[in-house]
Amino acid sequence: MKINTALILCAGYGKRLNPITLSLPKPLIEIRDRSLLSRTIELIVSLGIKNIKINSFYLSDQIVECIRNSNYKNNIEIINDGDFILDTGGGVKNMIQYFKQDDFLVFNPDTIWDINYKDTIIKMIDYYYENKLSNLLLVANKKKSFDKKLNGDFNLRNKKLKRETNNQYIYIGLQILNRRLLEDIEEKKFSMNTVWNKQLIKSSLNGFESKEEFIHLTDIEIYDKLKI
Repeated sequence: MKINTALILCAGYGKRLNPITLSLPKPLIEIRDRSLLSRTIELIVSLGIKNIKINSFYLSDQIVECIRNSNYKNNIEIINDGDFILDTGGGVKNMIQYFKQDDFLVFNPDTIWDINYKDTIIKMIDYYYENKLSNLLLVANKKKSFDKKLNGDFNLRNKKLKRETNNQYIYIGLQILNRRLLEDIEEKKFSMNTVWNKQLIKSSLNGFESKEEFIHLTDIEIYDKLKI
């Protein structure tokens, strides 16, 4: 089996990166001469994925202009959240109307993605299909995080994710989902936590560990450190 669609979440305000994001959407911030969005797209292209959907809302005209002026050969479609921002889960649910494949990747461009993740993601996709899963989240141990202030989101045992008192693993911004997990949610605006919590109750939220250093553009302090 092969995944041929990837979604990139680009609708947020990026308030923790003010004043930069007062006039520039967070995905277009450059780290070492490449924007967060271009890094994400380049990784997706390296995986052989042909269809890319990007959701937008805040300063969306700049996202549109960026893609229009790019040289990517992939089929890239920008889908606006609409009259109000739909949050992460709502944004994904809105985008799945625009393609038919059951399984797809969802990227958060806040992570500084690079080609070093390619092998891990390929193994992650293989594991997803071999085990007939409906969800799989890429996580990393807190020790791998560049930003030492980040709290853990989950614990990982036997490839299953749990939320406990002392969580040691961080969700690093990539997941594989099956569309049925979102289609039965009636709300238009909701967080991905709504989807995850339903799976946690059933002990059916799955994790795949990345061994790469995890660099997340959390706030202006981290941005200043990455510029050095």
